[in-house]
Amino acid sequence: MKHSALTLTLLLCLLAPLCDASAAEVGIVSKYAPTGQLDPSLRNEVTAAIDRSLSWLATKQREDGAWSNNMFPALTALVVQSYVASEHPDRAKVLPRALKFITSCVQPDGGIYVNVPGRKGGGLSNYNTAICMTALYATGDDTYLPIVQDARAFVAGGQHFGGDDYHGGFGYDKSTGRSYTDLLNTFYATQAMRMTQAVEDKRPAGEKRVDIDWKETAKYISKLQNPPGTGDEAGGFFYNPSDPKAGTTTNAAGKVTFRSYGSITYAGLLALIYADVSRDDPRVRSAFDWSAKHWTLDENPGMGEQGLYFFFNVLTRSLDAYGQDLVPSEGGQMIDWRIQLARRLVAIQKVDPDTGGGYWINDTGRFWESDPVLATAYTLLALQLTL
Repeated sequence: MKHSALTLTLLLCLLAPLCDASAAEVGIVSKYAPTGQLDPSLRNEVTAAIDRSLSWLATKQREDGAWSNNMFPALTALVVQSYVASEHPDRAKVLPRALKFITSCVQPDGGIYVNVPGRKGGGLSNYNTAICMTALYATGDDTYLPIVQDARAFVAGGQHFGGDDYHGGFGYDKSTGRSYTDLLNTFYATQAMRMTQAVEDKRPAGEKRVDIDWKETAKYISKLQNPPGTGDEAGGFFYNPSDPKAGTTTNAAGKVTFRSYGSITYAGLLALIYADVSRDDPRVRSAFDWSAKHWTLDENPGMGEQGLYFFFNVLTRSLDAYGQDLVPSEGGQMIDWRIQLARRLVAIQKVDPDTGGGYWINDTGRFWESDPVLATAYTLLALQLTL
């Protein structure tokens, strides 16, 4: 249809000189909307849903400027990213307090986290630092430049080079002293390092640039992808070398395979893109093919309701970065994922009867998604990318 429209446009251009100069201007309107774009009605619905939720979040900010659990500043940073990407009237009120809270969590080692003694994974220092530095950078305020530069050094210093199965990846907290990395932390680390890389150009003369070993990172990510020959799991990703999160499956020959699941497959796909692996690379292509084969917005494939809102968030970011507007379904239908996702997220938004504000929450509490602030932040960031 695009070719037909183009042909008609060229024909009209050729005929234009033959037409009377006073003739009415001809406009060409196609009944086929461009792919990857919401129609005006759905766009208005999405905008209204976003505004409702930003209004709701403004009422949930703590006195110290944080949202939700102030032991984990990444929760606040995710909300900050939503406000930064908006023009909501509450933005000027909530952002200064939130940014002041985040910077209060900067540690002498350059990380942005809170010490949580005795907790497995400690203060989740890599996770919190990666998300917080991304939020600070997104503000465009050079005041935060030294903090982001130090945070990059902290994240890079957390890359594991132990020569074991975890080699090349990132874990929650290097200071715990145990050999441990996973794809979720590696995804957040790669995202943060790639999105903030421009700050390296602003380092003082003579100061060493900071980066991670992208080659070893890509090797680690690839290690967590099910290879060809693993049946329905092939192309998808699992959590880490020892913990699949979605369980295992055993074939007729007795070979055990870690099950692939949706959110971590999209995280793996996006992490490979951040690591500059070509979209034509078999690893990237097979990850996309797995996601297309298991396309659904009713659940996090392989995990059901668990991690559903992170799934929505990372799906949006992954397909946007991959540059794919349409996802082929098994029945041959091409799915315009932005439209389907926007409709789904608007439909499941809850409205606070007292304030009229909107929010999302996962009744399945695994991965902290029973916290409406976290679920709402994930969803807002996904919806903002559909516009």
